[in-house]
Parts: sequence; structure tokens; C-alpha cells
Amino acid sequence: MENVRIAVKKEIANQKLTSLHHEFYSPSQVYGKNVFSLKIMRERLPKQVFNRLENVIKTNAPLAEGDADIIASAMKDWAIENHATHYTHWFQPMTGVTAEKHDAFFVPSSNHNDGNLLNEFSGKMLVKGEPDASSFPSGGIRSTFEARGYTAWDPTSPVFLLENSHGKTLYVPSVFISYTGESLDRKTPLLRSNEAVSKQALRILRLFGNTTANNVTAMVGIEQEYFLIDKRYALLRDDLKLCGRSLYGAMSDKGQELEDHYFGTINERVLSFMADVEKQMFELGIPAKTRHNEVAPAQFELAPVFEPANLAIDHNMLTMQILRNTAEKYGFFCLLHEKPFAGINGSGKHNNWSLCDSEGNNLLDPGNTPMDNAQFLVFLAGVLKAVHEHSILLRLATVGAGNDHRLGANEAPPAILSVFLGAQLTSVIGSIINDTEENEDWKQDMIKIGISSLPPFPKDFSDRNRTSPFAFTGNKFEFRAVGSSASSAPANIALNTAMANALGGIALMLETAMANGKTLAQAVHETLAAVFKAHFPIVFNGNGYGKEWQEEAKRRGLPDFKDTVSVLAHYSDSSVMNVLIQNGVLSERELLARQDILFENYIRDIHVEVKLTLSMGRSILLPSCLQWLNKVGELAEKAEELCGKQSVTQGAANFEMHYYQQLRELIAEFYNNLNELDEEHIKTDSLSGVFARAEATRDRLIPCMNKCRAVADKLEKIVDDNLWPLPKYNEMLW
Repeated sequence: MENVRIAVKKEIANQKLTSLHHEFYSPSQVYGKNVFSLKIMRERLPKQVFNRLENVIKTNAPLAEGDADIIASAMKDWAIENHATHYTHWFQPMTGVTAEKHDAFFVPSSNHNDGNLLNEFSGKMLVKGEPDASSFPSGGIRSTFEARGYTAWDPTSPVFLLENSHGKTLYVPSVFISYTGESLDRKTPLLRSNEAVSKQALRILRLFGNTTANNVTAMVGIEQEYFLIDKRYALLRDDLKLCGRSLYGAMSDKGQELEDHYFGTINERVLSFMADVEKQMFELGIPAKTRHNEVAPAQFELAPVFEPANLAIDHNMLTMQILRNTAEKYGFFCLLHEKPFAGINGSGKHNNWSLCDSEGNNLLDPGNTPMDNAQFLVFLAGVLKAVHEHSILLRLATVGAGNDHRLGANEAPPAILSVFLGAQLTSVIGSIINDTEENEDWKQDMIKIGISSLPPFPKDFSDRNRTSPFAFTGNKFEFRAVGSSASSAPANIALNTAMANALGGIALMLETAMANGKTLAQAVHETLAAVFKAHFPIVFNGNGYGKEWQEEAKRRGLPDFKDTVSVLAHYSDSSVMNVLIQNGVLSERELLARQDILFENYIRDIHVEVKLTLSMGRSILLPSCLQWLNKVGELAEKAEELCGKQSVTQGAANFEMHYYQQLRELIAEFYNNLNELDEEHIKTDSLSGVFARAEATRDRLIPCMNKCRAVADKLEKIVDDNLWPLPKYNEMLW
């Protein structure tokens, strides 16, 4: 009987692709088609209601009493006209994914005998939902017998429609809180952090004479990396299906060493998938901008343009859902895990972050002469102060079992937080600290290409540093340490809160100096010199992958937490908790609950992998290896017999026996390693205390899993290809 993997391999090799042609459409024609946008609100709401709602969205003002019913009625009519049958409060619990419970718009009439249905969607239904809170992670805030929780409409993120084969559903972006008022989600603290950074940024703007801006918004652009493999291969691998990464698999004979996949020609089937994804994104008002092949084979990336942080994160969560669902249509399996394949690059989610005032000014744009842009320099000082003082908080925003495979490797930023500024800004800061004339070495010049038909063009003020976890890229900072499968909410909560705290401190310094008779210019000069000098150790423009940087970072006093467990132990540090509590982002109870949840998530992720390593090893790999061992044993015995009859040489017989012995020893080692993993799993499960179990998971279970994999990968290379049951890297990636 033919091996299933071999049969699938032949099927894929022989398949003929059907036409992947897409009807042409203009993005501008479909953009926002499925969104209850400001444009649609303006058309459907009374003018005064629309104006008040627009003010709510732009300034976070409370919703006027009575407006909810009017808005809900307009939403319902629009949704039903667009073939929606249900609505849902769409929220982001601490599971790391989104959640939804669908309710029909239709209810029986009060006269149950008339057989009629009535459309129902009131303001109360829009504003508040009541899901079961007991089955979501709460870190001890709620018990199973205390089930009530609330979802509440977030007006700052627009309502939208999602389509399926049976119609459409109206999605209402919402926060999720407990019956006692604590946040059980990631959106609530994000909204709080947005308000915190806006409040402190406005203090700075007022000092510089801006009296008209009424809000400052964190603006975010989230790049999303992912892998696509043929679904038929994924269905043969429980590890890919259940935990998103391959727990077994020898390196492909060809990986990324030729650097021929990055920005290469996009495969037609993949391009068709990308076009479909983009159209769905456009219809949901997600401004998809860039698509390309990434570094690793079978790896790709898409990126939208900047949006307000809350909306950008909602859109990214939707994007991941669209990627997974659309992959099915094209016979793909989409992998969002940070490291689905060992030995090649993993996937990240680069979080491009900036601040913008309500008048459209990017507060991190240096302009053409940053030395003369005092306001920009104050906000830049805030960034350095924020990252330096709160690097542990930022590192905590990147934790996760999956991301532990990336951070610190030569494919992703190091776990040490530092800021790349480039030559220009570093020179400016140096001149301020030392009170010297500005260094002219960085001055912008022209790049001459040396081809007469191509004109010279201006060189950027700084190079790019792909090894930096937090790099200035012209008018924003790129936080590169976020994992591809994770929500970007924790990263932006940390950035907003750290920046709010830093700006608050700088505003106080400026206000105090001016109260003591200093002019604004004098106060700014003194404050910048002090802040830049104190926090210059966070600036590093060199190779973040080098060992020399680790030693230098240690001398500078910068923390280096190489894994989730080591940094999670610091979640309850007063320096971490105080900044979140004092800025009104999370309470002490909410913080301690999150620490517990993140520890449990780490343990559960690894324990799923352990169980899969055991089950796949024992029920799939060992039987195939033993089947091949029996065949080799028969050949060895036959060779010995023929050698005795002088039908084959002694050398040939010795080869058969040596190969048989090598195979047998590897199988025995694999068997013993699986047993050791099983025993350690039982011991770890029996430990009490979340930190003890997390430490044992990291220190005992992961090394045991790696030992099992190392031997299995050697066996994959010598067992008959026709007997090996799992799709190989060569097949899945190429």
C-alpha cells in the first residue's frame, strides 16, 4: 500500500491549476463597502446626532443620552439592507484571538400566533452585551460560579459586516469587562493608554503655544508576516494543525541561503490568494498597501498604511482571520506562528508607531532641519526616556512561547531593548549634550548612480538597521520584536503608557523651569541636555546580533531577558506596575491577573507541543522507523548469508550490518528520549505554583523535546523516503 505522504506528493505534482483569474476592480470603488463609516453615518443619521457621534470618535467624549437608539436603528437598517441576519459584539479576550457570539436581528412578534418576525436592535443592545465571562482567562478575577461579564461598544472603531456563505453578520467592536468592572481584554487598557499619552502630549503642545489641538493619537502601521503551505501537506501533520509549528522535520536541502525568495517573483497561485485577501481588506476599510515574498521560502508579508492604534489593531486581528480563511479557498494552510519551520527565518509583526495631533501633524517628523525643530526634539527625548526607563515593560509586551524562538536569533531583533537613531539624530543629540556646534558629517547629499540616463537622488538622513528592536525610520519608530501570531495591543499599550509617563516627566521639568523665570527656549535647552544625557545609553546604532553588543549592553545596565519565563517574573515589579497604575491604564488586580494568564498561556502552549511530540513520535514515526529497520535487518541477514556463500564481498556484508546497527541505535535513542520526555511531563504537571511549572517547562520539557526532535530528524535523513510518514521541509516549503 502506498504511503499517504507519497500519494499526496504525486497528486500535488500532477495537479493542473484551474484559472485563477480575478475580475478587475478599482480599490476606490470597493473601499469601505462593508463598513458603517463616517460617510454612511452622515447619510443615515440626523445631522446633530452625527455631529455628536463624530465628536465622540475624534475626542473620546461620552455618547449623548438617547443617541444610542438612533444610531442602533440606522446600523440595523443598513446591515439588513446589506443582507445581514445577525449581529455580534466582537471583542479581544486574553486568549490572544478574537471572540464573538451571534444574535439574530429578528424576534417573534408579541402575538406569537401571527407568525411574524420583527427586526430588533436597540441602543441597549448596541451599547452592552452579556457574554459568559467564566470560560475566558481572567487570572483569578472571575470564578466559574461568577459568570457574568459585559461587552461594551467601542465607538472609536467602526462597525462592519463580515460575509459567509449564508449571509452577513454585523460586527460591533467592543471592550470586555468583568461584572466588577475589571478589564478582561486587551482593548480596554489600549483605549486607556491612548487617553494617557494624549493627555501628556497635549501638555507639551500647550507649552509650545498650540492651543487648538484637542487630541493626540498614537498612529500605527502593522506589518504582518506569514507562511503558506499546501493544505494537503498540513492535514498530514498534527503539529502544524494544532500548534502552528513543525515539532519534527529535518532541514530542507535548500533553504534561504541563496537569498532568492526575498522580493522574488510571486507565484501565480499565491498572487491570486493575495489579491483576494486585499479585496476583502479594502471592503473592510483596511488600507492594504504592500505585498511581497519574505526571506524564507513559502514566507510572505503584507503591510497597511498608518491608522489610529485602536483601529490598526482591530484591523490586524481581522487581517489574520482573513489570511486563514482565504487560504482554505486556494488549497493553502496559513501559518502565523513565529517559527513554524526550524532552520529558516521565522515571522514577526513590525509595529510602526508614531504620534499625531488632531490637526494632522506627525509629532515625530523631524522636518528638514531637526536641530531647529525644538518640539520634535522634546518628543524624541520622550521616546528615549520611555524606552530606557521602561524597557522591561516593552519587553513584556513581546512575550510568548512562539516568540522565544525568534528574539535574539540572527533573524530577529535581540531581546535587549535599544533605540537606533542613525547618524543624523545621534549627531544632533551629541551636540545638545555637549553644547557644541552641530556635526556636519551627516548632512544630506546626493547619490550618483553612474548611469547617465538616471538622475541622482537625495540620500536619506540615516541608513536602516534591521538588527535594532526599536528603530527610527524617518518619522516613526519601528518596534520589530512583536510576534507574528500575537496581538499588537500589548506592544502599543506599553509604548503609549511609557511615552505618557516620559512626556509627563518632561512637561513637569519644562513647567518648573518656566515657573522659575526661564524662557521656553532656555527651559527646552536645559531639559533636552539633561534628558538626552541621562538616556543616551539606550541609543545603539551598531549590529544588534553581535556578541560584543550583549557585553556592551550589560555595561550600560540594559536588561537582557532571553525568554518569556525570565521576563514574566518581573511583571509584578513595582517599576513595571507603577507606571501602568499611575497612568490609569491597568489596576494592580488587573496586572497580577495578566501575569498569571501569561504564565498559564506559556505553560499550556508548551504542554500541547509536548503531548504532540509524544503522540506523533510513538504512533507515527516509531512504527515507520521500525518497519524500515525490519527491512534493513532482512537485507543484512541475507548479505551475511550470501557472504558465507561468497556471493557478495565481506565489505558489502559489513556495510549492511553497520547501517542496520546505526539505524537500530538511533531508534533506541529516540524511544528512550520519548520516555524521558513523558516522565518529565508528569513531574512538571505535578508541581504547584505557576512560576515553578513555567520554569520546569522551560528548563526540562523544552530540552527534552529538542532531544527527541534531533534524533527524529537524523532518522528522517536515513529512513526510506517511501516509508517516512510526515511531509518533509523540501516538499512543504518548495
